Parts: sequence; structure tokens; C-alpha cells
Amino acid sequence: MASSSSKRKRKYDVVLSFRGIDVRKTFLSHLNLALNQNGLFTYIDNKEMRKGQQIWLELMKVIEESHVAIIIFSKNYASSWWCLEEVAKIMECMKQKDLIVLPVFYKVEPREVRKWRGSYGRALAKHESEFGKDSYKVKRWKEALVNAGNLSGWHVKDEVEAKLIKEIVNEISMQLDRRPLHIAKHLVGIHPQVIKLNSMLKLESRDDIRMIGLWGPGGIGKTTLSLELYNNNYRQFEGSCFLADVRKASKEPKGLVALQEILLSEILPGQKLVVSSSHRGINLMQDRLCRKEVLLVLDDVNDKEQLDALVGEPGWFGEGSRIIIITRNKYLLTSHGIDEDHIYEVKPLEYYDALELLNKHAFQRNNKKIIRKDLVNMALHYANGLPLALKVLGCSLVVEENIINDALKWSYDGLEDHEKEIFLDIACFFEGQSKEYIMRVLDSWDFDPTIVVQVLVEKSLIIEERERSYECVT
Repeated sequence: MASSSSKRKRKYDVVLSFRGIDVRKTFLSHLNLALNQNGLFTYIDNKEMRKGQQIWLELMKVIEESHVAIIIFSKNYASSWWCLEEVAKIMECMKQKDLIVLPVFYKVEPREVRKWRGSYGRALAKHESEFGKDSYKVKRWKEALVNAGNLSGWHVKDEVEAKLIKEIVNEISMQLDRRPLHIAKHLVGIHPQVIKLNSMLKLESRDDIRMIGLWGPGGIGKTTLSLELYNNNYRQFEGSCFLADVRKASKEPKGLVALQEILLSEILPGQKLVVSSSHRGINLMQDRLCRKEVLLVLDDVNDKEQLDALVGEPGWFGEGSRIIIITRNKYLLTSHGIDEDHIYEVKPLEYYDALELLNKHAFQRNNKKIIRKDLVNMALHYANGLPLALKVLGCSLVVEENIINDALKWSYDGLEDHEKEIFLDIACFFEGQSKEYIMRVLDSWDFDPTIVVQVLVEKSLIIEERERSYECVT
């Protein structure tokens, strides 16, 4: 599965793949109208009569930049190699880019699609005669039809289309409500940790309920790590919820009751459940979630009462559920029955990861910046591998080039003429040279260079390194 940090920003809510001669003036037009009326930004290829490389590349990019793809399988869909290329690309993006794929079997049986029967069998036979039975192109189309035909969707026979279209729009809206959560754009050292946590979650096992804990000091990156873990896995579950800032939210007027309402509403969208008290909320969770496979993350837990009200027992949730608890207090995890093998300590970043994160925040807007090496080293030492500290210090280290140039120009303009000459000589010819060497060369001048050099140091135009050499601030 693609890492959420590498996913591109999506441009369209829905992209539609269809065979125009079958559905354009009927089912498709009604579905498109309903999607637009519900505020969903939809792409329909209106260029069927103008096929070409440029249009094809445009459509492939649209598929990559969409949240949901609806494939309308109809009688003549497979007769178009263009449609078959679309479905192959869609299934590729489902695997690699987490594209949500919803098939509609419009007056064809799903088995015709996945087993290449009826009109689909006849169409594929024609393609095989044209491109070759063993061609990569045809094999790719067949595989895509099998995979798409096995997906859960809608079978349109003689049903009232208006009712069915409403169901489709509601399902898409619900799916879009479960989009990946926003996460910091500069992720460093995250991927290896996600792999370890996925192993700890044992996602391949669906006959148990598992709770794991993440702990570490504030600013260590627990929330960022759990967000990446959540985004990579939530679509594998029937329902999911990321409860952020539990510690802070529990202090609000409705406290735990409000958190229980959020949990229930996100896992059970469309069900308006009233939580009158935390005890009532516990009953609702036990009754409504005990057969539901869920992914639940509790962020920044600091009190056992919060755990008792939100994830009291594993049996509250259905088999295959995974619960992730983030805290600064390891004792909360062990006291809730989570054993040591299911507790992950989030540790500070290693040196090179810390340096990379510092640089990313220091140079995030523009590479044309100046940062003193000694300040970078001080920042790394002070942050001690804490991502939050590295972020703050990285931003504060940045000095815009125009600002520093103005400051240097102001200092330079205040120099005497002979002082300017000495400064330019050091900047152009002697930077990094030993102090003794510079002084020997400058001794040929008609004045004492020691005094001039000291003036340049005091005005912060040059600095004296520990190795007894001079370097310009620029």
C-alpha cells in the first residue's frame, strides 16, 4: 500500500468509466446529475470521438488524481479497448494509490465480467485475434476484469434507477468522509517505524482483537507516527476513528460523552445515536460495535478513566479490530492489560534523520537561505532527536538572504576604506586560512592588520574558528 506521505493531492471526487453508446443518455446522465447536486466534483470523458495520445494521458492523470472511480459495466463496455485500458488503470491505482473503486453492473451479470462470458467473452475474443491471445495488453485487460468483477457494487436489472442512484451517491459520500487525515508534510524516519507497528498489529490475522500502545515524551512524534499508521490501514476495516487530543477534549464541558459521540458517529455514519451519559455511551458501544471490525486510535491519553469509557474491554469490538493507544505514561498501558510485547516506545531520531528534518523545516519555503553551521550543530544538540524541537528550531534558524545581506551591507558601509579592503581580501582569498598565515600576508600593508581584523570580528563580519582560522559570516 502506498504511504500516505507520498500520495498526491486529489483533484476530483469521482471519475466515471463507461461505454457511451450504452449509458450516456440514460443511467450515466442521471447519476452525473445526482453527483453534481450533492456537491461532488466529477470527471466524465466527453471526448470519446477524439481519441488520441494527449487525451489518453489526460485521462490517466485524472484517474490518478481522483478519490473514487465508478466503473459502469454494460453490454458493450468490453468491445472498447479504450474502456479496457481505463479499467486496467483504475485497478492499478486501486492497488498503488488507494483509489476507491465501485462497480455498477448495468444490465449485465457480474459473472459475465469476471469470467469473460456473454458479450465480454465475445469482445475479448476479438481483441485476442487483433492483438494476440498471449499479448501483455489482453492479459492485463482480463486480469483487471476479474479483479473489478469481484468487487462489491450494484447490479442494475429492472430496479428503479432513481433509488439505486441515491444509494450510490450516499455510499460515495460516506467513503469520501473517510479520507486520509491531514499529516505533516515533512516525514523523516517514519517508514521503518510503521513497518514495525504493522508487524505488531498483525493485520493478516482477523480472528482476534488486538490493543497496542505507543508511548514516549511530548514532541517525540507519537501523533505523527500514529496518523501515518492510521492512514495506511483504515480502509481495511469496516469502520475507523482517530480520536485526537483525548486529554484536552476530556476536559471540555461534555468531556468523555462528546468523545463517545464522535467515536460512534464516525464508525457508524448515518446513525444518530444520543449519548446522555458516559455509562449510556459504553452500553451503545458494546451493543453496536461488538460485531464490527474497526480501527480505533486514541491520541494523547493521560487518565485511566478515558480508557475505561472509550476502550474498556476488547470484547466491545468485533473480531479483527485493532485499537491503538497513544500516551506519555507507559503505566496506563500496562494497567489496562496491554502486555510488553504490544507496547512500542517511540524514540528520538538518529543523528542523520534529525539533521534531515531540521534542514527540511529550515529550507521549506526557499533554498536561498543562510544558516550558520555552528547554529545547526547547537540546534541538533539541544533538540536531542525530538521532532517537535527540530521543527521549531529549524524554522527559527532561517535567516532570509535579503535580510542578512541588508544587515551585512549596513555593517560593511560603516567601515573605513582600509577596513573594507582587508574584509574583501579575507572574503575573496583567505577564508578558512589560519590566523597566522593571514597576518603574515597582511603585515605588508602600511598599518597594523591586527586592529583591523579585531574590528571585523567585533562587527560580526568575520568569525574566528576554534582552529584559529577566519571565516566570513556569509
